[in-house]
Amino acid sequence: MDEAPVRIIRSKKRRKTLEARWADGQIVVRVPFGMGQQAEAEAVDRVVAKLRRKSTRAGISDEDLVQRAAQLNRAFLDSAARPGSIRWVSNQTRRWGSCTTATGDIRISDRLKDVPAYVLDAVLLHELIHTITRGHGAEFRRLMQTYPDHAKAEGYLECYQRFGPGNPAADNSC
Repeated sequence: MDEAPVRIIRSKKRRKTLEARWADGQIVVRVPFGMGQQAEAEAVDRVVAKLRRKSTRAGISDEDLVQRAAQLNRAFLDSAARPGSIRWVSNQTRRWGSCTTATGDIRISDRLKDVPAYVLDAVLLHELIHTITRGHGAEFRRLMQTYPDHAKAEGYLECYQRFGPGNPAADNSC
């Protein structure tokens, strides 16, 4: 992962901040257009190192998500779900996951890379169920109830949403 190329995009829209993310096997860094060369080099090194540490720490790949979803599909849905692609995304800041029902494509927020396995499983199962039924009606709820830790996972996510990761308040009350 450390060997991935780094692509720098100078953006006239950016004024002060940098953004680094994985895209197509490379690290794409957006920097303010007018940033000086030395400041840019130092800032890019810093954000790239942070992104690589985060990716290494989490260690759950897109392929791991696919395999875990297949296990959950067999265990709780009798293989009824028909997912398309399943992958992590970094642009979901208000949702834990999403499913495009027409294609079955599932996207999981990378904010969940450090949560307990039962929480990630609940979100994956939630999105898998959307490949079977739209919305959150009776059929959805019936299928979600087959996962024994779903209520516990919902509680965890509510605390995570409210207090954020690593917050002592969340650690004590979640």
